[in-house]
Amino acid sequence: MSDSTPATPVVLDVWCELQCPDCHQALTDVHALRAKYGDRLDVRLRHFPLEKHKHAYAAAQAAEEAYAQGKAWPYIEAVLARTADLARTGEPLLVEVARELGLDAEEMDTALIDGRHMLIVDADQAEGKAIGVTGTPTYVIGDERLDGGKSQDRLRERIEDIADRLLAEKG
Repeated sequence: MSDSTPATPVVLDVWCELQCPDCHQALTDVHALRAKYGDRLDVRLRHFPLEKHKHAYAAAQAAEEAYAQGKAWPYIEAVLARTADLARTGEPLLVEVARELGLDAEEMDTALIDGRHMLIVDADQAEGKAIGVTGTPTYVIGDERLDGGKSQDRLRERIEDIADRLLAEKG
């Protein structure tokens, strides 16, 4: 491998639910991790809608539509910033956020009606259950699972320790 070949990044899966206030708080850690590691850390949102949140499943589908339209993370962050509004208003908020971000709001509405992204959300949720995810946010980096729903205390530091070790192993 030459010096110009980028190393394979370490993957951080963030099992998240867009109606979850703890997931909104976790964005601070996600931002800090991205700032520290840049493209050496691939932060991937994985869907884990919880039954206790009525609009979480629709929000996960909407996030996938935002991804299809090229604005996944801005959309995710905008919805997480309004978890209380989502609880009150539901799907109309998901379409409104799309419009605010310059996405095709009509296509967002259609995607929520036709369920075109349901399989992605279902697959994420099934995988999460299979590896022991029970709440959100939950982080998986390397082969380690960290449950942020139980405690956010020192979570970023633990993720950084694992990321540093994995990056060192890659050389």
